Parts: sequence; structure tokens; C-alpha cells
Amino acid sequence: MTKQADKVVKAVRVSGSDAGRIVGKSLRDLRERAGLTQIQMAYRLNVGQAAVSKIEHRGDVQISSLQKYVEALGAELRIDAAFPPSTETNSDQKKLGAGDDQLVLPIFRDERFDDLRDVVLSIKPQYTSKILEGEKTVELRRRFPATPKGTIAYIYCTSPVRAIIGRAEITEIIKLPVDEIWREYHASASIDKSDFDSYFSGINEGFALKFANAEAFSRRLELPELRERFGFEPPQSFLYATPVLRKAIRDEYPNVSH
Repeated sequence: MTKQADKVVKAVRVSGSDAGRIVGKSLRDLRERAGLTQIQMAYRLNVGQAAVSKIEHRGDVQISSLQKYVEALGAELRIDAAFPPSTETNSDQKKLGAGDDQLVLPIFRDERFDDLRDVVLSIKPQYTSKILEGEKTVELRRRFPATPKGTIAYIYCTSPVRAIIGRAEITEIIKLPVDEIWREYHASASIDKSDFDSYFSGINEGFALKFANAEAFSRRLELPELRERFGFEPPQSFLYATPVLRKAIRDEYPNVSH
């Protein structure tokens, strides 16, 4: 699990009468972190926007509904049992995300929450071609969550192409002051100074995503197909790939390494 995701999980550990309200707020925060509107979320869940608003304001939903909401964001629902330090537990169990003084064991899943979290990145056509040709090896972002080394970035080429056209491996994510990003990475990011300054206007720090093993898909996944099969809506910056999208790409593109 990434540090960013770990913070979100901790945010929904609640007790008492405020549980529903805080869970609802956490779900809203998750959706906003994924770059989705309530309308887009409703489309993924095949419900009305009012239903999404109700969940986010009240939060008193069944676990099955909560699981569907979280999975529609491309994540997996995790429910843990947190033991206080004095509890005698098996010393071989792994401590998960609660600090060294507390043992947290998963009770909702039968496997550890440690798989990679692939992402979909929206990138303009003039840059996507350079990525797939190996000319552009760094992608710049105003903000980006901590992700494990080896996370796969599926490349969504924006208008007029509007399709997922390939993938690349994220080997490193570097946070730096904007002026240092320019000095270190403007060449490998294939960006000119005016576009760089415009993109990073108003902020002091940004992120450089290092790419490797970029590959084009043999067949593009066009936006109409993405919407019909996966309930996909293009992100402004990025979103986490849903398990069904990841599986489809693995199954349908056997010649692409994963």
C-alpha cells in the first residue's frame, strides 16, 4: 500500500455516532483524489447522482455497497482489526499501516493489500507519441500520489485521439521545486519553457515521473469502448485503473509485458 493510500485508510477508522458522517466524507475525499465528479461516479455505479450524494453525506451504507463504491474508484476495500499494544498476537504477523505500537490485521480480505496500483494518465497527443518512441522519458505533474516503483501508467491520449494507446512503467517519482524540475528534466520531458511556466504557474513544487519500457498497444482502446465496457471517463490528470480494466489489458494484449 502506498503512503498516500495508507493515510486514506486511517482516515476512515472511526467510532461512535459520527461514524456514518466521517465515512461519507472519506468517500467523497477518495472520489475527489481520483479526479471524479459525482456525475462520473454515478455513471460508474449505474445509479443517479442523488444516490452518490446521499452516500457521501450519510455514509451509513452496507459493506457490499461500500465495496462497490471503492472498487469503482479502482481501489479495493480493506477492513482491519486493530489490536492495542498489550494484546498478545502472533509475532509473525505483519504490521500494516498503524505504526510500530499497534498490530493491524485484515479481516475483510484473504490476502495482503500490497499489489501495485496502476494508473491512467491523460497526456496530450504531442507528448504521447514521444513517450512511445522513447524520446520523452519524464512526465511532469503538478501533483501526484506516492506509488510503488514499477507501477504501470496506461497512457490516455487526449483529444482529438481520445484513446488509451499504450503503457509505460513508472520507475521513480521525484518531488522538487519547480525551478529544479526545469533544470533537471526539461529535456527528458520534451517541454519548452513557455509551456512549462504555464503548467506550473502558481505553485512552488511539482513532480517528475520517470518512465521506462514504454510500449504502444497493437489496438487502441477508444473512448466509446472504454465507456461502454469499463464505465471509464477521461481524467483531467490521472485516475487509478479499475481491476476489470487492468485484467482486460493483460488478457487482450499478451505481447505487452506487465
